[in-house]
Amino acid sequence: HISWVKNGKKDPELFQNVSEGLRKLYRTKLFPLEDTYRFHDFHSPALEDADFDNKPMVLLVGQYSTGKTTFIRHLMEQDFPGMRIGPEPTTDSFIAVMHGEQDGVIPGNALVVDPKKPFRKLNAFGNAFLNRFMCAQMPNAVLESISIIDTPGILSGEKQRISRGYDFAAVLEWFAERVDRIILLFDAHKLDISDEFSEVIRALKNHEDKMRVVLNKADQISTQQLMRVYGALMWSLGKIINTPEVVRVYIGSFWAQPLLVPDNRKLFEAEEQDLFLDIQSLPRNAALRKLNDLIKRARLAKVQAYIISSLKKEMPAMFGKDGKKKELIANLSEIYHRIEKEHQISPGDFPNLAKMQELLNGQDFTKFPVLRPKLLEAVEDMLANDIAKLMILVRQEEADMPSQKVKGGAFEGTMNGPFGHGYGEGASEGIDEMEWVVGRDKPTYDEIFYTLSPINGKVSGAAAKKEMVKSKLPNTVLGKIWKLADVDKDGFLDDEEFALANHLIKVKLEGHELPGKLPEHLVPPSKRGLVDDEEEVA
Repeated sequence: HISWVKNGKKDPELFQNVSEGLRKLYRTKLFPLEDTYRFHDFHSPALEDADFDNKPMVLLVGQYSTGKTTFIRHLMEQDFPGMRIGPEPTTDSFIAVMHGEQDGVIPGNALVVDPKKPFRKLNAFGNAFLNRFMCAQMPNAVLESISIIDTPGILSGEKQRISRGYDFAAVLEWFAERVDRIILLFDAHKLDISDEFSEVIRALKNHEDKMRVVLNKADQISTQQLMRVYGALMWSLGKIINTPEVVRVYIGSFWAQPLLVPDNRKLFEAEEQDLFLDIQSLPRNAALRKLNDLIKRARLAKVQAYIISSLKKEMPAMFGKDGKKKELIANLSEIYHRIEKEHQISPGDFPNLAKMQELLNGQDFTKFPVLRPKLLEAVEDMLANDIAKLMILVRQEEADMPSQKVKGGAFEGTMNGPFGHGYGEGASEGIDEMEWVVGRDKPTYDEIFYTLSPINGKVSGAAAKKEMVKSKLPNTVLGKIWKLADVDKDGFLDDEEFALANHLIKVKLEGHELPGKLPEHLVPPSKRGLVDDEEEVA
């Protein structure tokens, strides 16, 4: 698909696909603004070509021994090079688990010079970090569509922060800005959120839309304890993440070992299924995520330009520069308010005040540039016009690749045979039995059937309704059951159809969903030929 996007010049710009479009817009419109107003020194390094082209990435964050590495192993159903698992803090490195033809480990220093990998800008964090960063490559079906980043286990206590030797929260923030999904792992049987973990979660602010929470090892406690732990977790997260929506929490046991307390097996299966669907949707939504992140970045870059140019404007030409600089840093919140009112910018777009004050300390304000409206206009134009046109291209790309899903590993075993989700339960009960499953309870249903005084072996809709409403199910549900049970569509129910209706009521009352179309194994024996004939006629 080719889309035309006007570029302010007379000739429209030609984009072959979304990632190329984003890359060009970034280079021509947003990068000049970032570069002029020191965005890269303050907030985030410049984006590279690889940032626009790479596969969706999933970032795993959690305290030590919450099962992060095991979780990756569970998804891929395979060990990865360089992995270590144990109760003590084992993973003290950032490991990017990616697809490669051969198994192998690439050390951090080599990774940050590889232009094909999206990690070049991590060299800014220095050797202390690069010695703790590596890429594990391996051929694995799951990794063909996503990459996974394993992070060091977060310990409790102050000592930990000091001994790392690099800014851990800043590195996480760098990743958070570039990944498609952030999964926070908690351990259900020892839920304590350390100070460093709270700080890390706060550092991921502005990326709440990418966050999902996994309450792991939930099979190690009883249902009652699990309810309490879940409540405590939601309460703690609510205090740390200030968003109107509640973060989605998946409860389960994310590894392939026997469940210790099997009472909640069905809940864990359903939750795992939901989480898998969420991860599987990442390749399809990757272009939209990149677009979204570019918009966030552009908004911050605009604010940065206003802040830097305001500070420049206030600086004296000759004397008293140092005093004025101190005064401006101290009054930064007033400058924020002024910019907010003057340019109608929402307070949420501004960078963290304390962090900004700290960064400004090391800068020479006299070297700051003045406001250059042309640069801002280019970004405004990008947000107002180009992004909307790219959005259309995103929709087209999504429509062209509906089948793009994460495959392989644990994503495969979930829908097969009798261990598919909900197999042999509810409407699927009796799916692989020779006998008609409704026949088991038919004698009970027959007793009721004959009290409704059938005529020619059938009861009317009105008579059946009187009986069916006793289930207290809503009319919409009963209407659907009637439609499924009246197999020959004659407006009456014979004894088999009546038994089927009661069986479907039982299915619904037990909390299962009704099928859209009557499954073959539920069709009454005397009507089996009839359904096939009808379909042939149709």
